[in-house]
Amino acid sequence: MLVKICGIQTKAAAEVAVENGANLIGFVFAKSKRKIEPEEATKIAETIPDHVKKVGVFVNESIDKMIEIAEMVGLDYIQLHGDETPDIARRIPYKVIKAFAMEPETVSTISDYPCDFYLLDSPKGKYRGGNGKTFDWELVHQLTIDSSKILLAGGLNTENVREAITTINPAGVDVSSGVETDGVKDHKKIKQFIRLVRETRKDENIDNVHHA
Repeated sequence: MLVKICGIQTKAAAEVAVENGANLIGFVFAKSKRKIEPEEATKIAETIPDHVKKVGVFVNESIDKMIEIAEMVGLDYIQLHGDETPDIARRIPYKVIKAFAMEPETVSTISDYPCDFYLLDSPKGKYRGGNGKTFDWELVHQLTIDSSKILLAGGLNTENVREAITTINPAGVDVSSGVETDGVKDHKKIKQFIRLVRETRKDENIDNVHHA
């Protein structure tokens, strides 16, 4: 079971996530209250061991800019969190995570996208993602995609992550606001969240998950 801690802005938060077994660390380079400048992300990334994968989150950014930041920071994945077409994903020389807002009217459009993981998120609020709201998990059962490529996001926290994993059985979970207190990453919540995930599912790590 993969755990992605997203919206990291400090070395201390990254360190807690890594030490407690996070598989992926997410940096947000799009407009967000968790946005980080590439220079700061690079400093944090230098402290992250190779076995923990670094993800850059972008919204409708140019391919050249995404590649430029990915090279600077040393990203392993590029997460497309906007309206990016499949063609854009194919042209990115990195592994791709594509986020989809889970709404009844959009479920049928989530199928054959060229990505390594489908990140299933709540419908957008002020920003794309990180809104702290869950979506109707029953919608996931209507999808035809491989469950081993699903990362579940959207309002996950220490109160509901065990139920989410049991209900959806995804390849991994993605959390941001759910491990924050007053908009700041809470080290105790990060530890607790990862521990709950590990207690619920202990069978996978990033090296043996199927990739497209």
